[in-house]
Amino acid sequence: MKVLVVNGSPHLHGCTDRALREIESTLAAKGVETERVNVGNKDVRGCIGCNYCREHGRCVFNDIVNETAPKLAAADGMIVGTPTYYAGANGQLLAFLDRLFYSTSGTIDKTMKVGAAVVSSRRAGSTSAFDEINKYFTISAMPIVSSTYWNEVHGFTAEDVEQDLEGLQTMRNLASNMAFMLRGIELARQEASGMPVQDRGSFTSFHTEG
Repeated sequence: MKVLVVNGSPHLHGCTDRALREIESTLAAKGVETERVNVGNKDVRGCIGCNYCREHGRCVFNDIVNETAPKLAAADGMIVGTPTYYAGANGQLLAFLDRLFYSTSGTIDKTMKVGAAVVSSRRAGSTSAFDEINKYFTISAMPIVSSTYWNEVHGFTAEDVEQDLEGLQTMRNLASNMAFMLRGIELARQEASGMPVQDRGSFTSFHTEG
């Protein structure tokens, strides 16, 4: 089993990284492989709705989004970490997720790939960022992994996070729950009934003729 870990912070060794490392070490102890992708320090532009990906199976902008797509395809789960800026996630990360999820909607079946959002903040605004990330999972038939509190740590530096014992505990519990869900889904996949089939025959779009 493999989990793709996305760090949306421009600070590669900051608070978000410290939270993700706690998860990665716990997953490793439970036999789950992880692969890290750093996004926050990359130049990522937003989606322009050109639908190039519909014809070519990849985004028109050939950057970290296209590099990450095969890693997402090979993963059984995805963890997205972000710092909190003005009660929201990092803008570069959101641009990355918009393009990654949209450009792969026809090429990568994300059904039952488990997802988890992780946020860090100095003080507040983290639950709004948490909600933003989770929406990418809920629109893609990806079960969301929870923990024993919101998946967040607090601090201004990685050293501060070391003192957030409950936050680090939350990360470990998140990793344990993710490992459990991954194994449960894999067992279900092996059964005769297999994975749930998604009905995608309807697409409601309202048009007004002028």
